[in-house]
Amino acid sequence: MRNFFLSILLTVCVALTGCMSWDYGEPEHFDASAHGLFIVNEGNYQYGNATLSYYDPEADSVSNEVFYRANAMKLGDVAQSMTIGNGLGWVVVNHSNVVFAIDLTTFREVGRITGLASPRYMTFVDATKAYVTQLWDNRIAIVDPTTYAITGHIEIEGMSSVSGSTEQMVRIGRYIYVNCWSYQRRILKIDTDTDEVVASLEVGYQPNSIVADSYGRLWALCDGSDGSGNVDAERPALYRIDPATMTVEATFPFYEDESPSELTINAEGNRLYWLNDDVWAMDVAATRLPLRPVVRSRGTIYYGLTVDPESEDIYVADAVDYQQAGRIYRFDREGNPITSFKVGITPGSFCWKTNQ
Repeated sequence: MRNFFLSILLTVCVALTGCMSWDYGEPEHFDASAHGLFIVNEGNYQYGNATLSYYDPEADSVSNEVFYRANAMKLGDVAQSMTIGNGLGWVVVNHSNVVFAIDLTTFREVGRITGLASPRYMTFVDATKAYVTQLWDNRIAIVDPTTYAITGHIEIEGMSSVSGSTEQMVRIGRYIYVNCWSYQRRILKIDTDTDEVVASLEVGYQPNSIVADSYGRLWALCDGSDGSGNVDAERPALYRIDPATMTVEATFPFYEDESPSELTINAEGNRLYWLNDDVWAMDVAATRLPLRPVVRSRGTIYYGLTVDPESEDIYVADAVDYQQAGRIYRFDREGNPITSFKVGITPGSFCWKTNQ
């Protein structure tokens, strides 16, 4: 999924800092629902048109460009992801090299982390420590979310600032597991007490997403691309991993011409979902890949995926043509359509705000 933007980034790698004009204006007041979905719209690379949308499932209503409307300034260039920690929302804006902290009800900015090299994802260790993965840096940044300061780095051996990157993160106990993306093939294990990589595991080429299930096992989805231009360098596969021993327990191969991505899991941790043209679902106890998708793509570009932690409704982001407003399709657990709505350009990732 991310190869479209990665190819652009690798071609134009001279731009390590965004060239945003923040465009200040008049702020608008919001009072968001207790349970809702943030949609992170990437926008177009170097256009500074990334946006944030918010959807209320109960009311079936969407508010678009909520960051701009609440703060009277643009979000930035290529919004990558969002997470929630310390009661705030943290929006990672890749090419603007910034992470914004926002109030979850009003969407107002309360602080920002700067000095990052093309940040990708953020995850919390505790109230005073979080990790941020980066594209143009072979280190994972350690930040203090209470001061918005970078306090250190985790060095990643065997990776340079122009070849390979760390990507998504999953926490199990005191350890955080990271997939090495951008034509890499490793899963890293980081001890959060020492902020050091203590183990690594080689899987297939380019693990693009990673989750943990209810049994404490890791699942990594690899698309098989090695950066040589041959997208079928290796068969894509889904890997089930024992995180304690850092060994592969089971491998579920796809066909050579497939490109699975966006692995996610339900709140109970017992059902996996991913994109592979269509939307697929599989029980974590399954012994083979499913034969039929739960939702068919209808010939469009499915680009992002999430599952409601309360209802297990399925939400799929449609990038349309990467130029006009994208669309979100909502289905129930069995794949029956519920509704759809327009959002910003290139909706790529999601973040749930829950009642808990």
